[in-house]
Amino acid sequence: MTIQVGERLPQATFRVMTAEGPKTKSTDEIFKGRKVVLVAVPGAFTPTCHRNHLPGYVTKASEIKSKGIDAIVVTAVNDVFVLDAWSKASNAGPDIEFLSDGNGDFAKSLGLSLDGSGMGLGTRSQRYAMLVDDGVVRVLNVEDAPGKAEISSAENLLKSL
Repeated sequence: MTIQVGERLPQATFRVMTAEGPKTKSTDEIFKGRKVVLVAVPGAFTPTCHRNHLPGYVTKASEIKSKGIDAIVVTAVNDVFVLDAWSKASNAGPDIEFLSDGNGDFAKSLGLSLDGSGMGLGTRSQRYAMLVDDGVVRVLNVEDAPGKAEISSAENLLKSL
């Protein structure tokens, strides 16, 4: 069952890259007491994610945060090393945090996983953007196809803030 607006995010553990190397971060550490924009992509460096989806959030980060948003986080079913490289290649800087959902456990628990095995990608996350307030989903914009980045774009999410 897919998570709905008004529901609380399930507990999960992500991997993040720090100056000391990979560390874990829990759902509570990321979302508790904060307003967070959570963006999910099927895969780092994939064409739509890299050229169309993430750049809007990089460009609009300060505008999004000016609406009372504490953090912008991006998650993908990639390992923490790939996400760290993608963060650097995208010039995301300190404005966007990258959360590795390496095994797809978070995507599955939301009911937002995607079977990309036909293209050799295995289990991935669907593309979406959500506003999470203190762990509760307030806005949920899920794309109807993985190759699109319209419903979940930074420009579209800004209309909801």
